[in-house]
Amino acid sequence: MPRPTKQSPERGGARIRLLEAARDIIRAKGFAATTVDDLCKTAAVTKGAFFHNFGSKDALGVAAAEFWAETTSGFFAAASYHDPADALERILAYVAFRKAIIAGDLAAFTCLVGTMAQEVYASSPDIRDACGRSIFGHTATLEADIEAARRDHGIAGDWTAESLARHTQAVIQGAFILAKAGNDPALARESLDHLDRYIRHLFHVAEDDAK
Repeated sequence: MPRPTKQSPERGGARIRLLEAARDIIRAKGFAATTVDDLCKTAAVTKGAFFHNFGSKDALGVAAAEFWAETTSGFFAAASYHDPADALERILAYVAFRKAIIAGDLAAFTCLVGTMAQEVYASSPDIRDACGRSIFGHTATLEADIEAARRDHGIAGDWTAESLARHTQAVIQGAFILAKAGNDPALARESLDHLDRYIRHLFHVAEDDAK
């Protein structure tokens, strides 16, 4: 992703502002309902600047998914759920962290790439694939801890670290849908509580035993 430079500050600034506008507006309105005019107005740029940077709305969608992956990767990498020494504690801390950040307006805590993937999976394969790279890329960051916890707890079930990592994301994305459908963030937090219980059940630990 190009960074603003002294030679082209307007171009770099316009691109980032458009990506930030896409991040916020698409989560609130959906991809189809988000217009180029919406994006340009929010980013305070001209349509000429939009098409200079992206060429089309679909190209903006792909870039927005990539921007989301880039910015959220740093956010999760710096999060405190990595701190516990025990692998299972780290997994449970991850679930607790995801629950803790379900706060504020629905659009502010829901997932851009999950929102777009649901909407455009058939109509825009390029955006769908960019969303998939973001979701599955994040999923992969959980696999090492899950595998270590399986080893530490002697778990030899017919499931894999990869499949449980994917399941965590299925619950989280589904939780966002429930929160939107019910207009209530508490519905999403409830789902994360059940995910915590499910993981403890898989590893045969009670709530107090994982600490």
